[in-house]
Parts: sequence; structure tokens; C-alpha cells
Amino acid sequence: MTSRLKEKYQNEVVPALMERFQYSSVMEAPKLEKVVVNMGVGEAKDNPKALENAVKELELITGQRPVVTKAKKSIANFKLRAGMNVGAKVTLRGEKMYDFLDKLMNISLPRVRDFRGVSSSSFDGRGNYALGVREQLIFPEIEYDMVDSIRGLDIVIVTSANTDEEAKVFLELMGMPFRK
Repeated sequence: MTSRLKEKYQNEVVPALMERFQYSSVMEAPKLEKVVVNMGVGEAKDNPKALENAVKELELITGQRPVVTKAKKSIANFKLRAGMNVGAKVTLRGEKMYDFLDKLMNISLPRVRDFRGVSSSSFDGRGNYALGVREQLIFPEIEYDMVDSIRGLDIVIVTSANTDEEAKVFLELMGMPFRK
């Protein structure tokens, strides 16, 4: 059983990209490599329970157990020492990646207040797209009553596209709602 987004990619997106960019082989068409979901928890140094809750929420959102990230350097102004827990991240590949992106584009992003589309200037120059979400409440798995504090998360969509233009067209065809 393949996901809706993967079927859409194989049946609609690849032929459209082949026609648009004149690729000689199907293998040249950009594809999704991975999706990284990252949640920074600044208050984890004072409140370890906050990190536990963030890990649980990230696991609910992505369907995969997150890895706890640690500080690389000590920063005195933030009372932070190297090795302290500062957040959690998940790297999604395969079916879970397609399912997560489908849910993000079709269910979660339209639930954002005053949503007009995502910025088209968040490409990194190598065909990868970064997206910030201000609150985790837009995901349907999160129950409003169970949330102790509102946290944002970063989502990085890594593609095999060579240029930002190819990546933008690819993500538009996949269903990413870019601002006009």
C-alpha cells in the first residue's frame, strides 16, 4: 500500500517535470530524499519535563521516535553548557516521509490562522526547502488540552533537485501551497 503522495509523484509529477525541464531520463527528475523535523526546547535546561513533553508531541506528529539533541558549545549568556539537552529531531524517510508531507500540505498548513501560503524564498540554493511552524497545535494528533506550552518546529524538505527553481516547481506539483 503506497501513500497518496507517492502515487501522485509517480503518475503526475514526474511526467510534468520531464516535460517542463526536458530531462532525458526519468531518474533525472527531482525526488524527495528525506524530511527533517526539529523542535528546539530552550526551557529544557531548567525544566526537564518540558523536553519529555516535546519528545512525546514530536513522536505523535511524525509517528517516529525523536532523537534528543545536545548543545555543541557552552554559551554563558544563555546559561548553557556543552552536552545539555536542547531539543529533539526526527529524520523521516520512505513511506513515513510521504505520509507526513501529505498531512502537512493538506491538513496542517490550512489550519494555520490567516494562512495565505508558505514563503517561496526559503530555498537554500541546493534545492532544499526549510519551513518554520509557530505552533504544534496545527497538527491533528495534538490535543489542545494536553499541551503544556506552545512550541514551534522547523521542517526541512531535502530533495534531489539541483537548483531552487527545479525544487520549487517540484514542490508546487506535489501540492505545497506557495504564496502567489
